[in-house]
Amino acid sequence: MAVVKARDQDIDMLARLLRAEAEAEGEKGMLLVGNVGVNRIRANCSDFKGIRTIPQMINQPHAFEALQHGLYYQKARDRDRRLARRAVNGERSWPGKFSLWYFRPGSFESPGPCPPTWYNQPFAGRWKKHCFYEPTAEECENIYNTF
Repeated sequence: MAVVKARDQDIDMLARLLRAEAEAEGEKGMLLVGNVGVNRIRANCSDFKGIRTIPQMINQPHAFEALQHGLYYQKARDRDRRLARRAVNGERSWPGKFSLWYFRPGSFESPGPCPPTWYNQPFAGRWKKHCFYEPTAEECENIYNTF
């Protein structure tokens, strides 16, 4: 059962985002991007107040660098749709389980170290080249609710 509302076109949008943002990080990396996206929809805190849908989350200004590149605008693949549905259905993995932010420090060839905070949120962990950051429960209780 979905933890956020998602029409077929929303699943396609999310699938395209997962691929464009994290294809090089493998299926788990793509699922972690989905975790962050679902968390942003459920959060209603920090920079994500009023974000309630997948299109709002993806199209939030400056939210995802991948929207500036052609890969996002290619047709969604079945594999990526399956990953998007897993995220929408509430499958979460560390370090994206409760994260609202991720980024890749350093250059593409040489990842840098993860800073201890990002957007005032503590470091949660690293998956390959990406650092993930989750808010405290006091700042953002909603993403820690069970679903």
